Amino acid sequence: MKYQIKNIHEIDSPALVVYPHLIQKNIDRMKEIVGDVNRLRPHVKTHKMAEVVKMQMDNGIKKFKCATIAEAEMLGLAGAVSVLLAYQPVGPKINRLAAIVEKFPQTNFACLVDDLAAAENISTTFLSRNKTIEVWLDLDVGQHRTGIPPDQRALDLFLFCKKLAGISPVGFHVYDGHIRDDNFDKRKKRSDECFQLVENLMAKIEALRYPKPLIIVGGTPTFNVHALRENVDCSPGTSLFWDYGYQKMLPEQKFNWAALVITRIISKPSDHLLCVDLGHKSIAAENPFPRVYFLNLPDAQQISQSEEHLILEVGDNSIFKIGEVLYGVPIHICPTCALYEKSFIVDEDGWAKKEWRVIARDRRITI
Repeated sequence: MKYQIKNIHEIDSPALVVYPHLIQKNIDRMKEIVGDVNRLRPHVKTHKMAEVVKMQMDNGIKKFKCATIAEAEMLGLAGAVSVLLAYQPVGPKINRLAAIVEKFPQTNFACLVDDLAAAENISTTFLSRNKTIEVWLDLDVGQHRTGIPPDQRALDLFLFCKKLAGISPVGFHVYDGHIRDDNFDKRKKRSDECFQLVENLMAKIEALRYPKPLIIVGGTPTFNVHALRENVDCSPGTSLFWDYGYQKMLPEQKFNWAALVITRIISKPSDHLLCVDLGHKSIAAENPFPRVYFLNLPDAQQISQSEEHLILEVGDNSIFKIGEVLYGVPIHICPTCALYEKSFIVDEDGWAKKEWRVIARDRRITI
């Protein structure tokens, strides 16, 4: 098994293990799909690690997306050229963002906006600091989580932001996370229909003789759809590590599992049951079972889970030993990474000799 760790006896479980040579293959695949590396704006929410950011920067990726102030600070510390906080800051978060902007003048920071009052508050804060921040209008094209519909309301907000000092509207952020069809043609058809709404809005803005707004569009599921468009930035995130959920849903994207969890058998409570140390605190638990796919025990049925334990049903547990290691691919890697303060780094020869901090798992680094 290519993921086997030669010095696994030195790593306590549960643990997050990362394979940089496979991350590199995923970066290469991202560049292959998009064609032009300058159109990539990967999301860092999956890994939250400065070392992964630096790997991308070494591969010519200059623009990034993030979801928290800590992630923004991590990107500033790494020296990223352009960072979009893909979140509308409210309350104290506006001041924290302004502090980030002041601390890292070499990085161009921006944020989302989808509300008139929120735009005014951001404007007031940055104006008071004699600063201007770029804002991207967050368009809701169907997910109904955040954003403003791409109709007259969005046009009115865009024109309103144009009049405010302290902010500068530069483009549209379009996240179509509700489009998750496992068939590429269906996924493309639905994505194209959503994007037509954006193009309609763009035409109205251009008719008013404003410069054509920039566009950041999609996530991982629609990455290879939007990569076919011209003049848009694409924002895959999970593709850097990949997981079992997207492997099943998006087989044509052909990324590699670059981060696993390791766990050990800690008990055999009956003839057909195994208990491993992979509880809610160690693997993303928002999905129904299975929550992890075990490479060296693929047929085990996951039947219950608690904070520190996961119970597996097998045909005969007599062939398993207490302390035996299982290698698992998370169904959802992003929240799984956030459960660990560090990751063990496995080289191409199978040795884990280094650690990387999951530095942006915290809500605060220094700001």
